[in-house]
Amino acid sequence: MSWGTELWDQFDNLEKHTQWGIDILEKYIKFVKERTEIELSYAKQLRNLSKKYQPKKNSKEEEEYKYTACKAFLSTLNEMNDYAGQHEVISENMTSQITVDLMRYVQELKQERKSNFHDGRKAQQHIETCWKQLESSKRRFERDCKEADRAQQYFEKMDADINVTKADVEKARQQAQLRHQLAEDSKADYSSILQRFNQEQWEYYHTHIPTIFQKIQEMEERRIVRIGESMKTYAEVDRQVIPIIGKCLDGIVKAAESIDQKNDSQLVVEAYKSGFEPPGDIEFEDYTQPMKRTVSENSLSSSKEGKAELKFGGKSRGKLWPFIKKNKLSLKLGATPEDFSNLPPEQRRKKLQQKVDDLNKEIQKEMDQRDAITKMKDVYLKNPQMGDPASLDHKLAEATQNIEKLRLETQKFEAWLAEVEGRLPARSEQARRQSGMYDGQTHPTVTNCAQDRESSPDGSYTEEQSQESELKVLATDFDDEFDDEEPLPAIGTCKALYTFEGQNEGTISVVEGETLSVIEEDKGDGWTRIRRSEDEEGYVPTSYVEVYLDKNAKGAKTYI
Repeated sequence: MSWGTELWDQFDNLEKHTQWGIDILEKYIKFVKERTEIELSYAKQLRNLSKKYQPKKNSKEEEEYKYTACKAFLSTLNEMNDYAGQHEVISENMTSQITVDLMRYVQELKQERKSNFHDGRKAQQHIETCWKQLESSKRRFERDCKEADRAQQYFEKMDADINVTKADVEKARQQAQLRHQLAEDSKADYSSILQRFNQEQWEYYHTHIPTIFQKIQEMEERRIVRIGESMKTYAEVDRQVIPIIGKCLDGIVKAAESIDQKNDSQLVVEAYKSGFEPPGDIEFEDYTQPMKRTVSENSLSSSKEGKAELKFGGKSRGKLWPFIKKNKLSLKLGATPEDFSNLPPEQRRKKLQQKVDDLNKEIQKEMDQRDAITKMKDVYLKNPQMGDPASLDHKLAEATQNIEKLRLETQKFEAWLAEVEGRLPARSEQARRQSGMYDGQTHPTVTNCAQDRESSPDGSYTEEQSQESELKVLATDFDDEFDDEEPLPAIGTCKALYTFEGQNEGTISVVEGETLSVIEEDKGDGWTRIRRSEDEEGYVPTSYVEVYLDKNAKGAKTYI
């Protein structure tokens, strides 16, 4: 089967068909190109999705990834990032192995097709020229024959006419002979051109056209084979990444299987354990006895009959219960104290330990830097041309100073850590003031949850971001501490300089010019504890009052 023999007369249709074949190839190239763009877009979206859900560094969200479920989710995000990379590989391989290769081939194919059909048209033009020459010689031969016949007839007429001179007859005879000779020449020329045309036509239909059409057929078949190979490559590119994609999916499954619910539950305990014991039972308070009663702060009663016997005017009711939420003091800005005293003991211990570890790392870093400067100084001393040793004295002194500062800072946090862990005696008076409930107890002091500085008057602790905390107490001390609590003695008096509306828990309202008793001076947190009568006391800002201490107290008169 050959186009040259089977389709010898279908030059125009072959030209259209081969152009259609190139259009199909270009359409396939466009399809693959759009597929690569889709793969790139998909990979980009997967990467953005993975990045979007990655934990932010140095944020609270990053701390959540200590749980196995969150770790598994993080592994899933990382695997999805690798999964996206495989789609990028698909795009790159399809571009390099299919799109670029086929685009180059299309250009070559167009050039080859153009050359083949140019040769075909050239052969067509040649045979058409030969045909025109044949037709021209044929018409000339026909014309010469007709003129020769007319010349012969004229001669015969002249020869038969007796009135015509002999000279005219001779002239007609010569003219007839000339025309016959021209006709013979035209006949010979026509015969020669006809033979040559027949030869050219045979070569055209049996040699030139079959050869050209055979080249076109081979070109078209190569195009068909090439597009088939490209389709195979298209499938192979996808198949090559399947094992790696399978590994990504296996990694996600493995991460999911690594989730340990028991371990996560233990991490919750470690994260939120306060170290306090739950409160014990509340003793019954018999109000039927005519004896004088002192209602402890652990009473759950909120009736107005018992309000007169509460030390803080009823505003601190329920504040001792670890499961009752606290209202943040509106006058306080809520900064986290340096010693983390706003946290429960267990959490405070972890924070202090972490701070100590960080400081030790910083000390080691500074010591390494100091050692490096010392070595550099020794090099300068041995080789003065390399630098001035005195130029490093300032940096060396600065490093030494930084180490000393960090060591002092570490000692401070280690002291707080030792206090939390029970290695050092706690400050019982400070703890009593901050918690608002430990007054002169003889048992070991529990670690308080109140802040040493900037704490709220009721001893409740607060955290940044409006986080509410809970106060916890030892169950074994809960009943005795409050049933036997005695009012604090007055250590001086004070005069209200301004009117203060005590709307928050643990505060007391005062009127400008009012004189009250001071039962606890400012401990550095900006609050002074005062009493209006035996049954009404609370905290006021120190700047709102002028305090006069007894002569036994330090500072006979203090202005704040």
